[in-house]
Amino acid sequence: MKHLNNLLYITLALAGFISLFGKSTESLENTRPNIIFILTDDQGMGDLSCMGNSILRTPHIDNLYRASTRFTDFQVSPTCSPTRAAIMSGRFPFEVGISHTLMQRDRLAPDVVTFPQVLQKAGYKTGLFGKWHLGDGDEYLPQNRGFHEVLMHGAGGIGQYGFGDFKENSKNKYFDNVLLHNETIVKTQGFCTDLFFQSAMSWMKDKYDKDQPFFTYLSLNAPHGPLIAPEKYKKRFLLEGYDKSTAARYGMIENIDDNVGILIKKLRDWKVLNNTLLIFMTDNGMAMKGIGHNDQGRLIAWNAGMKGTKDTNWEGGTHVPSFWYWKGVLGEGVDISALTAHIDLYRTFCQLAGAEVPRGPVTPKGRSLLPLLKNPKSRWPDRTIFSHRGRWGGGGRGKATRAEAKYYGASVRNQRWRLVFEMDSPGPWLSDILKDPGETQNVIDEYPKVYKAMKDEFDQWWDSTESFLVNEGLPRISAGEHHLQLLYQTQVQGIGIPTWKPSL
Repeated sequence: MKHLNNLLYITLALAGFISLFGKSTESLENTRPNIIFILTDDQGMGDLSCMGNSILRTPHIDNLYRASTRFTDFQVSPTCSPTRAAIMSGRFPFEVGISHTLMQRDRLAPDVVTFPQVLQKAGYKTGLFGKWHLGDGDEYLPQNRGFHEVLMHGAGGIGQYGFGDFKENSKNKYFDNVLLHNETIVKTQGFCTDLFFQSAMSWMKDKYDKDQPFFTYLSLNAPHGPLIAPEKYKKRFLLEGYDKSTAARYGMIENIDDNVGILIKKLRDWKVLNNTLLIFMTDNGMAMKGIGHNDQGRLIAWNAGMKGTKDTNWEGGTHVPSFWYWKGVLGEGVDISALTAHIDLYRTFCQLAGAEVPRGPVTPKGRSLLPLLKNPKSRWPDRTIFSHRGRWGGGGRGKATRAEAKYYGASVRNQRWRLVFEMDSPGPWLSDILKDPGETQNVIDEYPKVYKAMKDEFDQWWDSTESFLVNEGLPRISAGEHHLQLLYQTQVQGIGIPTWKPSL
């Protein structure tokens, strides 16, 4: 009887452990789940009600948060193309040619073998819906970098004709857009976020029906500016006295939330949640610095207690939400505090798919997150994360040359410390993140050895990246001469621009 009681105790303890951490006794490697990766644009930690925003209502993402395993210290780059490059390559952006979001310096180096290419070799179908922003020239397009299905706008955002998008989108931004669907430019209907979700769900349903494993990259342009949302999503905020830009931006976020809810309902109805990993992330910190209100004047936007916003290397520019939901496999409501980053997704996805990580001039450097997903308390050695806003030589505030920009908007981060080289005031600034996550106190004078060690690491990394910057010094392309715009002109003279809509 004593042995039976001991066995019962062990069984109950194990059940509780699995309930908390997921199927931790089983290996996640080569489990080959379908992967849906949602990446929003310019939405920060403070842009969700589950992160403390009292103005927004994001019930569907809040529910996803509660059901997910959450990486609570997940780091990305301070702007969009750099983060997307790091995700696709497993390397820091400068190491794969990315030093800007325009001027042809947003092109992912040709030597990179992207993780979707690796997943394709492992038998996965791959689809991109929304924003690519890693080069629109033929050899850089996602169709040639690992995606079977593509529905995308041009660089950098919808309607940005001067940077590479279709001219027609500048007339009616975010509604009824002209997009590239695989090899054909098409005219679509509806609000862009709705369309990207609908198109992704239509494509995924076909893959579920055919029992084909897939990777879906739902890469939204929202809530990036220009700030435009359907009227019904702006109404509540306008009635509550907020200005038009706040109503539009928050309306875009609540529209994303509704679409996340529709997606999860579809997955539930299709009975596929047990073999599908759903990830929600953002590409950098929030772009919103203030909120306008008719009665209260200018208010500070909630940013989850962090300092800085998009395009800075404070925590508020690079620390983003990262929610991972896999029903019955990953733990619900579990927080992982280890220092993790965008460069870790490559090896993680490959290991899940049982795909071999390639070796070459730009072999991925990140780590697999599977040990942490299996057991959040797994040993995770300290590491150094480098970040730099780049953007020298034009296109926004910055320095004229790379040499002048070395310490302009750079940061070095490890588990305890963050060193920031400030842009517009005296620096550098050293924060003890474990004690002061809001970066309110500069402790550089108290810890000079920490500062020197981190600066030395940054200097070595900076020097090592110069040979990788293959896009420097390229000429600017004039509006109308970008690759997708030339394709549009050719197609108009041939088959024209057909209308297109998803089948679901």
